[in-house]
Amino acid sequence: MPSSPQVSKLLSDWRNGDQQALGKLMPLVYDELRRIASGYMKRERAGHTLQTTAIVNEAYLRLVNQKTVQWQDRTHFFAVAASVMRHLLVDHARARGRVRRGAGAQRVSLDEAAIVSEQKGEEMLALDGALTKLAEIDPRKVKIVELRYFSGLSAKDTADALGISEITVKREWLKAKAWLYRELTSSTSNEG
Repeated sequence: MPSSPQVSKLLSDWRNGDQQALGKLMPLVYDELRRIASGYMKRERAGHTLQTTAIVNEAYLRLVNQKTVQWQDRTHFFAVAASVMRHLLVDHARARGRVRRGAGAQRVSLDEAAIVSEQKGEEMLALDGALTKLAEIDPRKVKIVELRYFSGLSAKDTADALGISEITVKREWLKAKAWLYRELTSSTSNEG
C-alpha cells in the first residue's frame, strides 16, 4: 500500500500540471484499484463479461481525464475511483438489459446462468436506484456507502476522507444500511 503522503503529493503535483506525476502515480495506486475492482466483481455473477483488469483500466482512463476534480489526497482519489467503478458496472448492467430486451431473450428454467446473470444486473441497477434516491435525501450517507461498501475503507479512513468523526461515520453507516435495506426490500416485494 503506497503511503498517503506520497500519493497525496503526486496528486497535488498532477493537479498543478505535472504530467510526470501521473506516470509515477499509476504504479503506486494500481494494486489498490485492483482491490477495489475485485471487491465489486465478488458481488457480480460468475462469468461476468467484464474483468477486473478491464474495470481498473477503464476507471483509470476516466480518472485521468477528469479535469474538474481537485484531488485532495489519497483517500479522495480512491473514493472517486470507487464511484467511477460503480458507475461502470451500472452502465454495463443497463447496456446488457437493453441488449437482452432488444434481442427478445426469455428466461428458460434450465438455463440457470442466464437467470443469475439477469438477477445480478437487476440487483446492481436496484442498488444504484436506491443510492440515487438516498442522495436526494442525504448525500453524505451515499458517500459513506461508497467509501465503506464499494471502496472497502475503514470507518476511520472514511471519517478522514469526509472530514467528520469516526463515530458519525459508524452511526450514518448503520442508518444508510437500514434505509437501503428497506428501500430494496420494499421495491422487491412491490414487484413480486
